[in-house]
Amino acid sequence: MARLADYFVLVGYELDKRGSRDGQGQILQRFPEKDWEDNPFPQGIELFCQPSGWQLFTERNPPTFFVAVLTDISSERHYCACFTFWEAVASAQSHSRSGEGEEEESSSHVQPAQLFAPKSLVLVSRLDHTEVFRNSLGLIYTIYVDGLSASLENVIGNLLTCTIPITGGAQPDVEDERARTISLGAGDRQVIQTPINDSLPVSSCSVALLFRQLGITNVLCLFCAALTEHKILFLSSSYQRLTDACRALLALMFPLKYSFTYVPILPAQLLEVLSTPTPFIIGVSSIFHSETQELLDVIIADLDGGTVTIPECIHISLLPEPLLHQTREALSMILDPELEVADLAFPPSTVSASSLKMQDKEIRAVFLRLFAQLLQGYRWCLHIIRIHPEPVIRFHKAAFLGQRGLVEDDFLTKVLEGMAFAGFVTERGAPYRAIDLFDELVAYEVKRMRAEEGSKQKILRHIKELAEQLYKNENPYPAVTMHKVQKPTEGCYLRLHQRPFPRLDEGTVQWIIDQATAKLQTAPPAVKAEKKCMVPSGPPIAAIMERNGSALANSARRLEVVRNCISYVFENKMLEAKKLLPAVLRAMKGRAARHCLTQELNLHVQQNRAVLDHQQFDFIVRMMNCCLQDCTAMDEHGIAAALLPLVTAFCRKLSPGITQFAYSCVQEHVVWTNIQFWEAMFYCDVQNHIRALYLESNGENHVDEEDKEGPQEEKSALEIASEQRRLWPTMSREKQQELIQKEESTVFSQAIHYANRMSYLLLPLDTSKNRLLRSSGLGDVESVSNSFVTNSIAGSVAESYDTESGFEDAESSDVANYVVRFINRFVDKVCTESGVTNEHLKGLHIMIPDIVQMHIETLDAVHRESKRLPPIQKPKLLHPSLLVGEECVMEGLRVYLLPDEREEAAGGNIGGPPLLPAEGAIFLTTYRIIFKGTPMDPLVGEQVVIRSFPIASLTKEKKISTAVQADQFIQEGLQLRSCTFQLLRIAFDEEVASESAEVFRKHLHKLRYPQHVSGTFAFTVGQSPKQAMQPKAKEKNPSLRTLSKNLVKNAKRTIGRQYVTRKRYTPPTWEQRSSQHFQEDDEDEISDKMTMSHLVERACCRDYQRMGLGTLSNSLTRSKNEPFRISTVNRMYAICRSYPGLLIVPQSIQDNTIQRISRCYRQNRFPVVCWRNSRTKAVLLRSGGLHGKGVVGLFKSQNTSTAGPSQTDSTSLEQEKYLQAVINSMPHYADTSGRNTLSGFTSAHMSSAGKWGSIRASGRMSNYVLNMEIGSRLAGKDLLSAQHNGAPSEASFLRQHRASLYIIGDKSQLKGVKPDPLQHWEVVPIEVFDVRQVKASFKKLIKACVPGSPSTDPSLAYLRTLEESEWLSQIHKILQISVLVVELLDTGSSVLVSLEDGWDITTQVVSLVQLLSDPYYRTMEGFRLLVEKEWLSFGHRFSHRGAQTLAGQSSGFAPVFLQFLDCVHQIHLQFPMEFEFTQYYLKFLSYHYVSNRFRTFLLDSDYERIELGLLYEEKGERKSQQVYKSIWDYIDRLNKKTPIFFNYMYAPEDGEVLRPYSNISNLKVWDYYTQEVLSEGPSYDWELVQGQPEQVEEVDRQDSSAPQTKRKIIWPCYDNRSRVEPDAISKLLEELHNLEAELGQVPECWKDTWDKVKASQRTEARQEASRMASSSLLMSSSLLPHRRSLGVYLQESGVGSTLNLSLDSDTSSTSTPSSGKQGGRKSTSNLYSQFQMSESENRSYEGTLYKKGAFMKPWKPRWFVLDKTKHQLRYYDNRNDTECKGVIDLAEVESITPGTPTMGAPKTVEEKAFFDLKTTKRVYNFCAQDVQLAQQWIDRIQSCLSDA
Repeated sequence: MARLADYFVLVGYELDKRGSRDGQGQILQRFPEKDWEDNPFPQGIELFCQPSGWQLFTERNPPTFFVAVLTDISSERHYCACFTFWEAVASAQSHSRSGEGEEEESSSHVQPAQLFAPKSLVLVSRLDHTEVFRNSLGLIYTIYVDGLSASLENVIGNLLTCTIPITGGAQPDVEDERARTISLGAGDRQVIQTPINDSLPVSSCSVALLFRQLGITNVLCLFCAALTEHKILFLSSSYQRLTDACRALLALMFPLKYSFTYVPILPAQLLEVLSTPTPFIIGVSSIFHSETQELLDVIIADLDGGTVTIPECIHISLLPEPLLHQTREALSMILDPELEVADLAFPPSTVSASSLKMQDKEIRAVFLRLFAQLLQGYRWCLHIIRIHPEPVIRFHKAAFLGQRGLVEDDFLTKVLEGMAFAGFVTERGAPYRAIDLFDELVAYEVKRMRAEEGSKQKILRHIKELAEQLYKNENPYPAVTMHKVQKPTEGCYLRLHQRPFPRLDEGTVQWIIDQATAKLQTAPPAVKAEKKCMVPSGPPIAAIMERNGSALANSARRLEVVRNCISYVFENKMLEAKKLLPAVLRAMKGRAARHCLTQELNLHVQQNRAVLDHQQFDFIVRMMNCCLQDCTAMDEHGIAAALLPLVTAFCRKLSPGITQFAYSCVQEHVVWTNIQFWEAMFYCDVQNHIRALYLESNGENHVDEEDKEGPQEEKSALEIASEQRRLWPTMSREKQQELIQKEESTVFSQAIHYANRMSYLLLPLDTSKNRLLRSSGLGDVESVSNSFVTNSIAGSVAESYDTESGFEDAESSDVANYVVRFINRFVDKVCTESGVTNEHLKGLHIMIPDIVQMHIETLDAVHRESKRLPPIQKPKLLHPSLLVGEECVMEGLRVYLLPDEREEAAGGNIGGPPLLPAEGAIFLTTYRIIFKGTPMDPLVGEQVVIRSFPIASLTKEKKISTAVQADQFIQEGLQLRSCTFQLLRIAFDEEVASESAEVFRKHLHKLRYPQHVSGTFAFTVGQSPKQAMQPKAKEKNPSLRTLSKNLVKNAKRTIGRQYVTRKRYTPPTWEQRSSQHFQEDDEDEISDKMTMSHLVERACCRDYQRMGLGTLSNSLTRSKNEPFRISTVNRMYAICRSYPGLLIVPQSIQDNTIQRISRCYRQNRFPVVCWRNSRTKAVLLRSGGLHGKGVVGLFKSQNTSTAGPSQTDSTSLEQEKYLQAVINSMPHYADTSGRNTLSGFTSAHMSSAGKWGSIRASGRMSNYVLNMEIGSRLAGKDLLSAQHNGAPSEASFLRQHRASLYIIGDKSQLKGVKPDPLQHWEVVPIEVFDVRQVKASFKKLIKACVPGSPSTDPSLAYLRTLEESEWLSQIHKILQISVLVVELLDTGSSVLVSLEDGWDITTQVVSLVQLLSDPYYRTMEGFRLLVEKEWLSFGHRFSHRGAQTLAGQSSGFAPVFLQFLDCVHQIHLQFPMEFEFTQYYLKFLSYHYVSNRFRTFLLDSDYERIELGLLYEEKGERKSQQVYKSIWDYIDRLNKKTPIFFNYMYAPEDGEVLRPYSNISNLKVWDYYTQEVLSEGPSYDWELVQGQPEQVEEVDRQDSSAPQTKRKIIWPCYDNRSRVEPDAISKLLEELHNLEAELGQVPECWKDTWDKVKASQRTEARQEASRMASSSLLMSSSLLPHRRSLGVYLQESGVGSTLNLSLDSDTSSTSTPSSGKQGGRKSTSNLYSQFQMSESENRSYEGTLYKKGAFMKPWKPRWFVLDKTKHQLRYYDNRNDTECKGVIDLAEVESITPGTPTMGAPKTVEEKAFFDLKTTKRVYNFCAQDVQLAQQWIDRIQSCLSDA
């Protein structure tokens, strides 16, 4: 039973303070005057009676009533019911009089402006019975105002002594009814509706009203805000509504209780409370609206206006998604049932909302359901850590969120962290207590709610059922009719003569109260019959969360994989396990797989220990790490919790007595540093132990009966706890104490255990490293630090922890301190919460430092031992094969090769195996960077992946950090890009220390940019790498002295004395030479002659002689009729450093003139002739661009008068003379008449898109091709004049007027140059790109072809970046200019190409022009000559453009030569039959011109090469055969061995000039840029690639007798296509080679074989042609050249014959010689003979005979072979010759007769040695060396004939 009201108070206006601004209230009377012991009187009631301040009014207001809520210090709520009415204020004089007697008197003189003061009757109660209070106070007022007979004192006394039951039973009985019916003794009667269950809040209609005022969304918003602890402020002008709204919000939050500030009505004086930092729910009268405006973090709900204002800075987390929607729907069904049927054509008439009271309960039912769904299964996450004396319960928040799958949900996370939920756990966690509606709902109805989720009708039915229960709980007694309370008469408050409220007699009231109290004390205590029981837990979360069914089914396969892998590990099947590991690590992304892993590992632990070998240990640790790596610090899914016992169980023996446990390798995870994780783990373990404690004690008692069935084993800890709580009161005192002590010691022992566990996981293996600063991956096992804590220090630390004295010098102190502090913090918290005694706690604090210190010592030993372990788990490092002389600079660093954006290697869109990522090692040699390893995907694990490139070709290196696929740790890596179009994206393995990676980068940089060219691989090859690291100019002579002698010798051998005295660029390493090494007296011997002889041997000289461009003879005997001469003016490189020593200049120009002219040109590169057209005798010249003054001088207008011939004037005249001399050299110059300029043409065509215009316009292609072609067709010119390619022939107009010399110059330099009608030359200004653009373009090209980072749309991105690079437009430009120059030369005009410095684009154009015009340069020999002449001799700056040394590093890489090779490749594609070499040859050069493997392309000019002694050393210095210094030698040697460089389709047309298309649409991206071969790396280092495929073929060939398919799978980007799948000819040549080898013969050179095939092919073609009509020949010859170029015309290419050969080889041996005639088939006997030449068994007899040639030809000795098998006599030039000169078929021989000597026969031979052989066609005359030989020959031939 409880008192209905505790205090009655009368509060009035304090009249003494009337003068002050604010009025104040004062308590006039209160009853009882003494405080109740159990309930002190609340302070400050007077403030709450008039919340908006005490004021006087000028008129009477009607009485008001509201309930304010006060919260006392022990957070008890007091309900203050305030009934306020107004009294007239007596005037000052009448105020002093007192009492009732003077009523008439005072009323006689009424003041007109009377003031009224408020007075309040206040009831203070701890119960919230608003209506009872309203009625009771109303009754008191009625008695007073209507003057009823009842005594006010009695009524008040009765009110204060009235007691009521706190909670009702389910069914009210009669006796109950009396207890619940109260009467205050004024003829009144009220029934008090005591709720059946007081834990459910009472709300009457307030919740429904709140929704009516604010709407669904707003209230939900406030609800979420209140739960997530935001500040909420209600505004209304009605106080009662404020109270109702606050009550409603609290009712919605049930079963959570609001525990922050709760003031439904806040008085004006306390408004500053609103700026409190804590959350609150407060109501304020809306007259203070303006004061609330500046609150920035308060959510304001205006009840009157229906708005909720949320400040910008506040984010309210709303309910998680399906729930939010469901709640909204349910609320709208209740509040607005018409909504459902609003659209119906015939809406039912009966739909209407429930009554307000019922609606209120329905809304609450919705929220009750919501909480049941939010908190379902919460009891499974409770940890009970103490049962006696009081239950201590903790909630495992992370596990709950994890199991519910709501880890990410903001709302629930905040709610679980909130105070309200903490209260909920304390109150409802208890296992044994009374239960209410919510407990039943969350335990029994969850399944039903899940089932009904979709159906609105069922949901509504459930809501109505719950609402019924709630309603019944609030209104258990329907008998409301029995209420009888007097009300005052209407309008009574307006009576004028109202006496003031009387003063009550305290004594009377007190007496009534005392009476009642005494009576209560004698009465027996009313025990509240609590129906306690065990709280039901409901279904476990797992059973509820079945939504993820599909995911589970999907993961069954993965779990299978995990199980298999683990069983393989423990069965020691490591290879199997290794194959599965990646799949397992991928599966670990899934929760199920991680749980599975922990369960499986558990099975392999016996007695808390599992000893593994190193490899097993490694696998297990990797799996654990992967498992933990996706765990957050919260460990929602309990993975870390499940692994915690395992990491201390799995271990390996490092050495006797030293064991390493798994925990030392899995420390790098956040979860271990999260104190909440440790607490949850601790509580979980404690609960298990306490459960075990009680299970054991039960087990002892009931062993015998429980033996058969053991259901008690399944009891959860909570069930045990509730049983124990039930028994607790019945136990004896001693028993209780014993249990309490047992529990306490259980908790204590767990705390010690956890202190140990935490030290295991928090102390790093290498304690010298600071734990907090560690960022490395799992580098513990192979950690690199060497500092350890010595034992002595460790000892001292242990002794002096408290004083901390031993810690100053101990390196481990920071780690140890940190760990000790962390564990102390943890122990403090859990022990105080779980009631561990203080002594125990102190003991723990002393133990912890010792534990930590001991652990540090054991770790120390483990660390030392583990460092000795070889890391085993990684695949063996594969060592790359190196070239002769190439040596490793750095041993392999273990890395992963990551896929870049090229998809092929990673599996990609074309399928194929994922070769990348691969694991292996990166090696740095003196020549290359090499990655060699195996793919990480175990399905392709046996393949080897190699990527490498020469160090010299490295263009960009940047650091990247990236995650390798499997172990998702972020690792540092490098991205290395090379200009050979290779990209290495590597990530260093964890074991590679960052220092090693740094060293690698430094070495790489040093090797990439040596101090001087002599530091490059081509020079240092063969030296030990140590020396290679310090660049020294070493040839082969070891000491410096001999080195310098050697250099001097070279110098003398090559150059005159001027060289030695004038050293301009001296390589830095030469400064060490001291002067003594130069013997002065020797110098005079160095003569010009020696230099000259060497210069003459240079390639360019040979070429000049081939073209007949002058001979090198003395100036005196020089033949005058030659137009050009070879000048030696530059032999000392005095005039132009970058030109060769010998130059072709016009005959008439003197050497001294040349010196002067050269000054007008950049870099002194004056015009020299480099090629002459043999037909038109037009010459091609090259030079650097003109200097400014040179331009002016050359093209100055003739009529300017100059005062005197100035210096510039004379040079310009000489320049003119020079050009004129060139023009004079051309034979047709004399007979051309008229103006020899292009200006006529220019004016006509320049404006339109003519040829010049298009080159000039820097745009892409213009449309002139078309116009020209159509124009020429229409004009009916011969078809040849308009070629079908990018540069139409201008033959037509060039014949009418053309200049004899065109100068192609740079437009920007030739500004303002006017053509002069008197000159014979004309300037063609064109726009060219400069080197900067080439560099930029190349960068973009590399990025397009070898992208480093992924792009959004690969197909588009590639083409787009390719276009943006403008590489192809530059190729187009070069080709276009070249074709133009070819045209001009072909029509007889000479051309001078004078662009930039004359060594980049000039070289490109000049070389291409020669290549297109002269078939010689399209042979291998010719191409070599072209490159040596135009690129090397004429000083293309290879070292500078290739950035080969430190000096060139800043300038970057400019692939000018590569661009030229790309142009050649484009021409090659268009004219495949015109080149003797293959595309591979071009790629080979592209690769090696930057690789620095050969010296050929080093340095910038001949001058520099001579200076280093490179140019002439090759002769006589061939000691080591292996190391080739010149790329040409290497190619020659390789070409002899293999036809790799030879183009089988080579069938040149004599003297054909090629005119390729240059439109961009005709150009192809070179596959050199995009192809790669991962099986062997770039295939341009031939020795490295050899020797691999043999084994493969052996396997293939094992039983080739059986007809079997030799199918191979060829992977793109992995296999070398040309080797795995060679073309037919190469394949046949190879097979032939193998056959010869098998037969034990000396294999023949492939070239000889090929030439034979070609020869026999030709003879057959001739025979056929003569036999058939000659139409076929006509046809083939009339094929247009460009048709031939497409490879249609293959008559001579030999393909046909080879194919025949392969088809007929079986039949040919049996066919007779005459079979050649049948059906026009090729003669098989011939085919047969090709390959049987050298085979001895077919040579029946052989020897030398003189043979007389055909008519009028001399006698010649020939080597004759008589072949019985083939029945023929063959003859050769000499014995060693392999190509047969002719065959005499013995079938055609008619007779052999002795002959007579004829004219020209050998003189010394006797007459009888002559004999004649007569065939059907002719007579052959022979002569042997003597008579016997002649006789032998005759006999042999006769016997052959007779045999036949």
